[in-house]
Amino acid sequence: MSADRLLPALLLALTAVTGFVDAVSYLALGHVFTANMTGNVVFLGFAMAAVPGLSIGRSGAALGAFAIGATIGGRLVASMGSGPRHRWTSLGFGIEAMLLLAAAAVAAGAGDDLLRDPARLYGLIALTGLAMGVRNAVVRKVAERDLTTTVLTLTITGIAADSSLAGGSNPGWTRRALSVALMFAGAAAGALLLRYSVALPLAMSGTISGLCALGARAGGASLRP
Repeated sequence: MSADRLLPALLLALTAVTGFVDAVSYLALGHVFTANMTGNVVFLGFAMAAVPGLSIGRSGAALGAFAIGATIGGRLVASMGSGPRHRWTSLGFGIEAMLLLAAAAVAAGAGDDLLRDPARLYGLIALTGLAMGVRNAVVRKVAERDLTTTVLTLTITGIAADSSLAGGSNPGWTRRALSVALMFAGAAAGALLLRYSVALPLAMSGTISGLCALGARAGGASLRP
């Protein structure tokens, strides 16, 4: 399969990874999002209004880690973006995988309440936020239509606004619907795996991201004469 045909499938797989990461960050890391910055910024606003259960420190750390990760991803794209796409996409996805697997290692042996273990808690927020920031910078450069991997608002809008009911022709409905379904499935699976340990959904996320990195590399290599 060529790199251009394989890439949408890889981005869909990474959309499922977002569901895993958001399940971990929201359910286990003190009600923050480390992949969905729209939600995290809203949580930060709620925290500044002293809403119980939310934290300026945790939400701020998630936002800061994501921004640093996006900066790293942006530097990567700027330095390698003029070269073959499979090289910098595979590297970006590989960095994400390493950070998520590092988060799984940090989470190994964690107790039921990470709020009582702030060093581990903020370490996990930082690692997952960095990973998602790097990925988003890479995916932004890829600019594959309807496959942002982290945000579904415009995707769901497109499904409805371009539907037959709205007088449209349902363009791209398959990948749009798959994006929604895979993020839903990732979130549900992540929540279920959290019943056993925090490390398990993070390890699953890192493994999928690593396979996507290998897939991007192999898809590009297949185009060589």
